[in-house]
Amino acid sequence: MPSDGSPELVVAGRRLRTKLVIALTLSSVVPLLVLAYLVRSFVLPSLAAKASPVFGGVQILVASTVIGMIAGAYIIWDVGRTVARIAEMLGSERAISGLGRRKDEVGTLMTSFNRMLETIEQQAGEINSFATRLDAAYKELESTNARLKETSFKDEVTGLYNRRFFSLRLEEELSRYRRFNHPVSVVLLDLDGFKAVNDDLGHAVGDDTLRDVAQILMKHSRGINVVSRYGGDEFAVLLVETSKAGARLYADRIREVVAKYPFSHGKVITASFGVASLPDDEATTAEDLFRAADEALYAAKRAGKNQVAAASGSPAKVS
Repeated sequence: MPSDGSPELVVAGRRLRTKLVIALTLSSVVPLLVLAYLVRSFVLPSLAAKASPVFGGVQILVASTVIGMIAGAYIIWDVGRTVARIAEMLGSERAISGLGRRKDEVGTLMTSFNRMLETIEQQAGEINSFATRLDAAYKELESTNARLKETSFKDEVTGLYNRRFFSLRLEEELSRYRRFNHPVSVVLLDLDGFKAVNDDLGHAVGDDTLRDVAQILMKHSRGINVVSRYGGDEFAVLLVETSKAGARLYADRIREVVAKYPFSHGKVITASFGVASLPDDEATTAEDLFRAADEALYAAKRAGKNQVAAASGSPAKVS
């Protein structure tokens, strides 16, 4: 049984190609011979009567034309029959198998074709299987990357956004403010006396307290706002599309809720707040705006805690 690219396969291909070339050649030559015959038989006699001695040559030309036409017709018929037989046999696997058992060039070609087809089908199956596995791996990688990205932006204790995410979003909102002049505010809050909770009751109770405050902030914040644990017992809230007056109202509401909240440890927890806003306050960068809110927060601490202080061009106003 010849393998792909074997001498038998080459010979079989050449034979079939030779038949086609001969058929095409004869089909091209025959019309020329017929034209020559017509010229010789009807045109030349009318031009010169002395052309009659070549009648024998004309007869030979006619005979050659007839033989060529018959030979060309037979070869074309044989090739057409072979092609038709192949087309019929391609309709069933059993017929294809029978075609492959032929001893002529067609059988050799079909045997090699079947072998190549089986190899291609096997490789196609392997490629499809690999593509399926690759697609599944890609989706898993996307999911893992999404989880890692979310984890890198979240605080482990409270589940709020962390300092990194808050800083990125603050930069984005500052850029948006510069384009559209829409107000944006930053509210910082620090729990008063939280260190005593950690020292007296332990860090586990302290973490529970932080989670309770996180829930209060989330409950009283809009979805477009960014609530984050900035570090330790300090929280930062980015209020989108919120003026300084609105930010102060928000901070004062949170202050009241925290002061009245029944924490599990039974202690009273309060918070101090610092507020800074654009365009009300002088700040050209995100760092400037955050620093203004931080200074207001410490002004509230110095004023007695459990208060809201707003930044301004002058010393922070405490309420």
